Amino acid sequence: MTATPVGMRCPECSRDRTKVRTLRSMSTDPYATYVLIAINVLVFIGSSAAGSSFTGGGGGGRAFQEGALVGVAVADGQWWRLVTSAFLHSGILHILFNMYVLYWLGTMLEPALGRVRFLAVYFVSLLAGSFGALLLSSPTTATVGASGAVFGLMGAAFVLQRAQGIDTISSGIGPVILLNLGIGFLIPNISIGGHIGGLIGGALAGFVLDRLSRRSTPATVPVLVCVALGAVAAAGAIAVADQKTQQLIFGAVF
Repeated sequence: MTATPVGMRCPECSRDRTKVRTLRSMSTDPYATYVLIAINVLVFIGSSAAGSSFTGGGGGGRAFQEGALVGVAVADGQWWRLVTSAFLHSGILHILFNMYVLYWLGTMLEPALGRVRFLAVYFVSLLAGSFGALLLSSPTTATVGASGAVFGLMGAAFVLQRAQGIDTISSGIGPVILLNLGIGFLIPNISIGGHIGGLIGGALAGFVLDRLSRRSTPATVPVLVCVALGAVAAAGAIAVADQKTQQLIFGAVF
């Protein structure tokens, strides 16, 4: 079995009947995107019903206590927080924005990549976002949200569009990345590390998929490389959490 070439068109190009530069698409319906959105929404409804903040301004509730990304908890062996934190949101505006961007990028990327490779990019980005959040925040800070994964999809879309000769300014992905990175530096309580980490992880995953799809490699190889990238990101996140927690304890003692 050989890899299928990656193909993607920007939203404006998809409505254009003229010939555009694009590789062959797998024409997959974006069901994985819909499932990810549904999971995020259901978790938000459930966590809100269990006491988490619906309007924002703080988490609260058992879901946040057990699932938010907190360095000291990760260092204590609660590694699931690297993933569960990406399905929690701190308010209605938080989840609405993330799900809107996930829908926009998912309906663009998933039909081009195929379901499995799209999910591989998503979870590499998610874990890289957790790594970045732990790297640039206090080990006692709680971080939640799908922003790291969403930023990773932005990074993958940018890399794939560039590889196909699509103008990333006209497609909108370039300005969206710059705007959202800028917002992260201007508005408080936004995880800059999570955004940058996810962006880098997604861009790397997109680069791997593009390069390997151009070669006669088995279809499983790009996915396995993405799994390896995700494992490295998770290992890095755990190592950072351990180191920062030890520094916190050492500082408290001395």
